[in-house]
Amino acid sequence: MKESQLIYGIRPVVEALRSGKEIEKIFLQSTLQGTLLQELKEEIRKRQTVVQYVPVEKLNRLTRNNHQGVVAVISLIEYYNFEEIVTQIIEKGKAPFLLMLDRVTDVRNLGAIARSAECAGVDAIIVPQYSSAQINEDAIKTSSGALLRLPICREVNLKTTINLAKQMGVNVFCATEKGGELYTQVSMQESLMIVMGSEDTGVSPEIIKLCDKKIKIPIKANIESLNVSVAAGILMYEVVRQRDLV
Repeated sequence: MKESQLIYGIRPVVEALRSGKEIEKIFLQSTLQGTLLQELKEEIRKRQTVVQYVPVEKLNRLTRNNHQGVVAVISLIEYYNFEEIVTQIIEKGKAPFLLMLDRVTDVRNLGAIARSAECAGVDAIIVPQYSSAQINEDAIKTSSGALLRLPICREVNLKTTINLAKQMGVNVFCATEKGGELYTQVSMQESLMIVMGSEDTGVSPEIIKLCDKKIKIPIKANIESLNVSVAAGILMYEVVRQRDLV
């Protein structure tokens, strides 16, 4: 991680949060104490920033400077507001084509998905605030820069985001091997958000319950599922195929 991507010291990190700077994650020394720490924690709570409590050795590896037990990682991208993005797409007279990633934690999978998403004409990718791959240099490189060009929305609660999408007229389909319909047998020509799940457990059960349709890709071998980036590519290009027929 480049030193230029870091902010260290309690007061500088507090001021960065107050100024609205995009923070990817804050590393906080697990044994840290003091009155300034409470001020920092209050700013973190207000902005619902991701925090990881670590030993001081981890912080010393990140920077040799006087970090005072706090190192913040500046985001390499600007995150977008989900409602504003969807509204803009609809106002242009287009049926939104969105992709939500539920707990996809591998940076290379995230990068590969973003690269395919840009090629397929996806309007925005939605990721959770927590339990998601960090959008770092590896992810951006794997995406061939797509993560710098595609709107990325980082949401605290995916369930709330799904409900908002449905209120805005967006159909929500989730990919799951437990799905009742093959992906080629459902219409994807209207406003749509496809939800892809984590590499090991798939889409969360509570997310599945909220989706309008549960779709699956047929598997012909003795393996549970495809790699998430491969599965996402298949589904995104089915949207392309169907919309090109219109």
